[in-house]
Amino acid sequence: MSIWQHVRHSTPGVPDRIHLNAAGCSLQSEQTKERVLAYLEKEQSRGGYEHALDCQEDLNAPYKELSTLLNCREEEIAIVSSATEAWLQIIQGLSWGWTKDDCIVTSESEYGTNYLTYLQMQKRIGVGIVVVPETEEYDIDLVHLERVLMSGGDGNSKKPVLISITHIPTSSGRVYDAAGVGRLAKKYRVPFLLDACQSVGQICTDVKEIQCDFLSGTGRKFLRAPRGTGFLYCSKDYLDAFEPASIDVASASWTNSSDYKVVGTSRRFEKYEMSYAARVGLAVALRECNNLGIHNIEKRILHLAEYLRNALEHNVPGLLLRDKGTRLCGIVSFTVQGITADELYALLQSEQVSVSVSRITSSRLDFEKRHLEQVVRASVHVYNSEQELDRFVSILRHCVIHQYVRKEPIREVD
Repeated sequence: MSIWQHVRHSTPGVPDRIHLNAAGCSLQSEQTKERVLAYLEKEQSRGGYEHALDCQEDLNAPYKELSTLLNCREEEIAIVSSATEAWLQIIQGLSWGWTKDDCIVTSESEYGTNYLTYLQMQKRIGVGIVVVPETEEYDIDLVHLERVLMSGGDGNSKKPVLISITHIPTSSGRVYDAAGVGRLAKKYRVPFLLDACQSVGQICTDVKEIQCDFLSGTGRKFLRAPRGTGFLYCSKDYLDAFEPASIDVASASWTNSSDYKVVGTSRRFEKYEMSYAARVGLAVALRECNNLGIHNIEKRILHLAEYLRNALEHNVPGLLLRDKGTRLCGIVSFTVQGITADELYALLQSEQVSVSVSRITSSRLDFEKRHLEQVVRASVHVYNSEQELDRFVSILRHCVIHQYVRKEPIREVD
């Protein structure tokens, strides 16, 4: 049995359906599921506080595993309930020192939640938003970015106070040159926040190589951890440069009636309450990822994604692949002429196939530029197989042909 066959064998959800939604929420391993359930059972029988005291090693394990995966120190890691919580702790914490003379530098493929936050900050404090365009190869334009950083906000008088980009967009499989952005961020001494929700767990995200100052991520996507888990990397160089967006008794101590002191590590970004069972599951999933090796995982995912793109392109009538870029990943996006993404989603669900639909509201700048409203997103993981992808393509082809026949107008007979 090969290593990837073993992964499939230890993934309970594999026999039930074709799961191509790792970019939404991956299938967990049997071991992750069992450890989460075992923790919940102990909480029920002993009490949550009591059981937590006996499980400190398990509850602290995510720090070590994430420091290995991201190539950083354990004290630079925070464990939170979601990637959004992690991301907001940074940007809203930093924003306390911003004024109408400052600007955020972002990209055309920015995620909807992130851009909504920029717009909210623009309304509240007048901060500017500078969008760096893409090159003809669909990567972030580093020449334009450097011009922005040199001139101060794309030729206007506003000062760049943060570079904030999404590593892999929600709407396609292209991967931005984050390391190139990091080099410029360091050169011009502008802090760099990387939303790595779709990248951690499927491609190498070495924070030293990327040179980001902050990185946010989630457990539920390519890391195959339970929902309700997220994490944050904050470089030690920025740890004391600002305070988190919010604090509680886990992230700070109330030193006297009129003062407090925040924790001296990245745990200052954490909150007292989160699912401890999910946290244990996150540790298991991270350990499995590190044991497999992120470079091996990346190689396998890229192979499966390329296999799928080739099969779709040559076997499904009317299908248009929507992934463009010099570097692609395990997210495969497409449309089919004459059939909406929602229609395709419903047809595939009825055949026990899991995909998702990305809509314009999740990445408006990118969708508007490409004149799209929605795309079907099929995202592979190491528990998928070539034979499974062949079945998916066959099912999709049948669904498309059936829809074309059903929608074809009836011709009148003389």
